Amino acid sequence: MSTEYGIKELQRDYGVLTFGNALESFRKCEEFSRKEFALMLGISSQSLCEIEKGRRIPSPSHAVKIARLIQQPVQFWLQLALQDMLRQENLDYIVSVA
Repeated sequence: MSTEYGIKELQRDYGVLTFGNALESFRKCEEFSRKEFALMLGISSQSLCEIEKGRRIPSPSHAVKIARLIQQPVQFWLQLALQDMLRQENLDYIVSVA
């Protein structure tokens, strides 16, 4: 029996990590309301809601902008956005951002 717990196990137990749910988790951990966070990002509350719910995927340049605004690793957020785009197109590829 293996004791390793990796991405496959996380996805099995909690679902796929997306840009939207990662952003929502970050916002909630930082205790921002959706309105406050949207203002900080320079977008509407409705746009933020659309991103968090996965109905909208930010472009790569917008993902980078968001990462910089929240002072988080650009590669991580860019990778999530690109992976969401591939998933939306039903392309089973893994994105690796160097």
